Formats: sequence, structure tokens, C-alpha cells
Amino acid sequence: MSTINGLPAHILLVHAVVVLLPLSAFLLVLTAWWPAARSRLAGPNAVLSAGVVALVPLTTSAGEWLERRVPPTELVHRHAELGDTALFYAVPVAALALIVWWRRREESSRRTYLAPASPAVTYAVAALSVAVAVAGVYGTYRIGDSGSKAAWTGTASATSRP
Repeated sequence: MSTINGLPAHILLVHAVVVLLPLSAFLLVLTAWWPAARSRLAGPNAVLSAGVVALVPLTTSAGEWLERRVPPTELVHRHAELGDTALFYAVPVAALALIVWWRRREESSRRTYLAPASPAVTYAVAALSVAVAVAGVYGTYRIGDSGSKAAWTGTASATSRP
């Protein structure tokens, strides 16, 4: 995918990742720690976070297409390098979201896979969820910040037009 309605697809797709990856990370923490949220949101978040995992390669592929069409700078190169790490943030969020959902599903069916009745496992999953979510949000911030710098450095004036 190269363009959407005449615009580079990357600049449109990236907004979905920038919003949905932190949202799925937030929902992961919420569902891991709060049983009431888990019962309502674990399934939708598992679907959302899996969708983000699918969206990341589309976005990075569109970014690589765009990278070949803009002047090569160190800022563009840095953003491309950081962008390649986005999947390393999205996959753990999705994996834990699936585990939280599966454990919730297990609670209601009284099966014993992944020890849904074990408080120790619940706290371990919840603690790991916080770590993965923080890393995912921070990683998304770093990638987005580098992209903003690559796109906007040297293009805007410090003073306003008359």
C-alpha cells in the first residue's frame, strides 16, 4: 500500500498505531488488574491488540515506501530504525491481552489451563502487563517523536507570518 486518496499511506496509518497501541496497552493493564473490567473488556482488547499487531507491518511497509521517496537524512533514518521496533512492543501487548482474556474465559468455564484461580499467577500476569504496557507506550512515543522530528525539523519558522 503506497497512497490513500493521494496521500502517503504511512502518514495516515501511523495515526491508527499511535492511538490504538497505547489504548490496547492501557486496556491490558486495566483488565489485568481489575476483575470487573476484565469481564467486559478482555475479549474486545484481545481483538484490538491483535488488530494492532496486524496494522504495524502495514504501517512500517508504507513507511519504507515513503522513506524511498523523501530526501535521505539522519532523522529519517533514525525514525525508520525505531519504526522497525514497533512490532516488538505490539506483540507482547497482544500476547498478554490474549492471556488475560483466556484466563477470564477459563474462570467462567472452571478449567485449569493457565491457572485462572491462582492469585500468584494473576498478580504475575498483572505485573508483567504493567511492564509491557509502559514499554509499549514509551516505545510508541519514541517512534512518533522521531517521525515528527524527521517530518518537521527545518520546515517551520520560529516567528509567525506577518
